[in-house]
Amino acid sequence: MKIAVTGKGGVGKTTVVILLSNIFVKQGKKVLLIDADPDADLAITLGIPGQIMQSFTPISEMKDLIEERTGAKKGTIGGFFKLNPKVDDLFEKFAYKHNKISLITLGGIKPGGSGCYCPENVLLKRLIEHLVSQPDKKIILDMEAGIEHLTRGTAKFVDILIIVVEPDIRSLKSAVTIKKLASEIGIRRVFVIGNKIRNNGDKKLIITKIKEIPILGFISYNHKILSADLEREGLTSIDDLVLQNELNDIESKLFV
Repeated sequence: MKIAVTGKGGVGKTTVVILLSNIFVKQGKKVLLIDADPDADLAITLGIPGQIMQSFTPISEMKDLIEERTGAKKGTIGGFFKLNPKVDDLFEKFAYKHNKISLITLGGIKPGGSGCYCPENVLLKRLIEHLVSQPDKKIILDMEAGIEHLTRGTAKFVDILIIVVEPDIRSLKSAVTIKKLASEIGIRRVFVIGNKIRNNGDKKLIITKIKEIPILGFISYNHKILSADLEREGLTSIDDLVLQNELNDIESKLFV
């Protein structure tokens, strides 16, 4: 299964990515997490020690690698560079393995509206397409607020796009826009997960405002999640009955 996770900034995409990865790990599966968010904080939420994280450099910032693989320097716009650079060895070179989870940090892609058709965009999109096309991998892609990382070529390999929302009008409007963009590139299975839910009123707001997008489930506002995040302890070992029941509900719908 290949899952892409997106949503407006601050809604808790990275938290949801880790919680989803826990579902696969408990099934005995190995998981590849692709951090394609410019904030690149998936490693923190995964609980990777700070001294190791200091050595992490997003691939989008590796100037020498970009030039080597594309034939052009990072930031170059126009000119000539390879549109199909070699990427099949980058996973083994740059993925960090943590228990049954592997993490590769890509960094941000410049948005389409910026007019950038640049070598770093080409390299990242080619790498994403290569990774998600692997038939034997369970992959979760943590994206920034949108679908800039996805192309029509990538979309055919993505089984599910999950839009994380919170009970906030701007977040819900963003979800509707993302759903439309996803449909345009061929992603048909689009779902919502409601995060930071405080009461039934929050659930009702989400259900009312996004009637056209099926809801996988809801995750309550949880002080244990907040505390683990603040203490940089990672979310892989939170013991909470309410959260576990919520994840069980999401899992039952995810694999239908």
